[in-house]
Amino acid sequence: MSSQGRASIQFTLNGQRYELSREGVESCLVDVAPDAIRKHAVQVNDTWFPVIQAFELATGIPRSEFMSNTARRHLAALGYQVAGNVETRTTPPAARPALATPSVPTPPRRDLAAAVEVEGEWHTEANVQAALVTALAGEGWRILSVANTATREHGIDVIASRDGQTAGVEVKGYPSRGYADPARAGEVKRTSPSTQAGHWYSQAVLAAMRLRGKEPQWCSVIALPDFSRYRDLHAETAGSLAAAQIEVWWVDQAGSVQRP
Repeated sequence: MSSQGRASIQFTLNGQRYELSREGVESCLVDVAPDAIRKHAVQVNDTWFPVIQAFELATGIPRSEFMSNTARRHLAALGYQVAGNVETRTTPPAARPALATPSVPTPPRRDLAAAVEVEGEWHTEANVQAALVTALAGEGWRILSVANTATREHGIDVIASRDGQTAGVEVKGYPSRGYADPARAGEVKRTSPSTQAGHWYSQAVLAAMRLRGKEPQWCSVIALPDFSRYRDLHAETAGSLAAAQIEVWWVDQAGSVQRP
């Protein structure tokens, strides 16, 4: 388990405000047998749990009211190690010898990143944000704030700090040809993904410039899924972004983050 992260966080879900602490998470999961892990896992009390199970027990929020990405980013913000499907885990509590130690060592961070699976397309804004938070927490960053992208919460998408440096991150996904709204499933958007990506890139640059003016001591960052369209747009604006001291971080399909 990582010791990085915050002792407690506050977040809003479905219009209701919650507070979650490391102490509360660990207390709720003591002597709990983990369910089978099918996608995302979190390590708490030296045991791997499905993130859905851990978040539901720790918060009391029924799993029908949140997605695993929500659980991933909030548990990662508390400093817990989050990964994709973990085939091996510690023995369930009821079967452990009294003084047994965890039977499975923590996999290397590189393997965890490669194992991450996402709900839907990996390059949605929510998935890119969740992968970014997970990667930063694993690198020792303290996650200070995470906006709820699903509800289009206003403000900076991710605020993190390490070694006295605070980074404010504007996160964008990459457009799909179809709609995420189930009511419009099967419809094809009139605007091409390439054109829409240009609009989203412009929005991200504007947000990063505003942050640079508002918080000049912070590192102003744009986080993007690694697509050739975004790479081309960045190549055209790299000089201007560098002059404005705005960094671009790239998130790939495995969940790894490439920074300058």
